[in-house]
Amino acid sequence: MSRYAQLAYTDSVQRFQAEQGSAAANARRLGGDSERDLITANEAAFIESRDGFYLGSVSETGWPYVQFRGGPPGFVHVLDEHRLAFAEVRGNRQYISDGNIRADGRVSLFFMDYARQARLKLFGRASLMDTSDELHERLMSTRTDGRVERLVLIEVEAFNWNCPQHITPRFTADEVRQYVSALHAEIASLREQLKGT
Repeated sequence: MSRYAQLAYTDSVQRFQAEQGSAAANARRLGGDSERDLITANEAAFIESRDGFYLGSVSETGWPYVQFRGGPPGFVHVLDEHRLAFAEVRGNRQYISDGNIRADGRVSLFFMDYARQARLKLFGRASLMDTSDELHERLMSTRTDGRVERLVLIEVEAFNWNCPQHITPRFTADEVRQYVSALHAEIASLREQLKGT
């Protein structure tokens, strides 16, 4: 039933699952067709609400590489039920992810919502496009600050929502400000009440 499981549960993974006694529980995820997963409104809303994600790529020598990509919520654009894209801005100029993508476009993305203990894992095939591509204008509407060097398009193969069990809640500075502002308002109100007594 899960395209994600069909890609992730390799022979060696299934052997390990059998050794650990979880093969039967995981086997039901392997059935069904092998069509690509479709991004629904639920996944699109989650992706576009994130201010960052982890991007995993693989080198020609087989070594994985994981890097964080960040920007304002919505900098990753859901183009349709199969595709995501974002504008790649200049960073430390090592270009490890981009070099890996050029050699082997298979990528894994992790979108995290630490505050609500939710995560979305995604497998896809990435390609690099120059800024003259027709997507350029759309991706400029919400993007990371900095000099745009290229566009990254990801054809989604599969995704999976993870359980929240081991996600440590963390909050962004904006989320903390939202929570604390209500406390500041209540403190100010109480101070005013005390002045009247």
